[in-house]
Amino acid sequence: MSAAVKYTLGRIGLFVAVLAALWFVEMNMFLRLMLALVFSAALSFFLLKGWRDEMAGEMAEAAERRRAEKERLRSALAGDDDRPADDGEGERRS
Repeated sequence: MSAAVKYTLGRIGLFVAVLAALWFVEMNMFLRLMLALVFSAALSFFLLKGWRDEMAGEMAEAAERRRAEKERLRSALAGDDDRPADDGEGERRS
């Protein structure tokens, strides 16, 4: 399971747990939902730090791969690529 999925499910789980704890408190439903959102966000900052860091690492790696691929494609389009292009036409070029 990817780190982003784990972190997202963790955030949703914390929200549901805090909402369940607040369910028995007598207050407006909107206020209960807002408090559950704020408290779960604060708890996730501490409790889900490892998953958040793992997710950030995966996102940074993906961004680096995209950047490298973009540079490789720009280089190939500019003609700076050292490798011959394999476009299926062999030696025929126009």
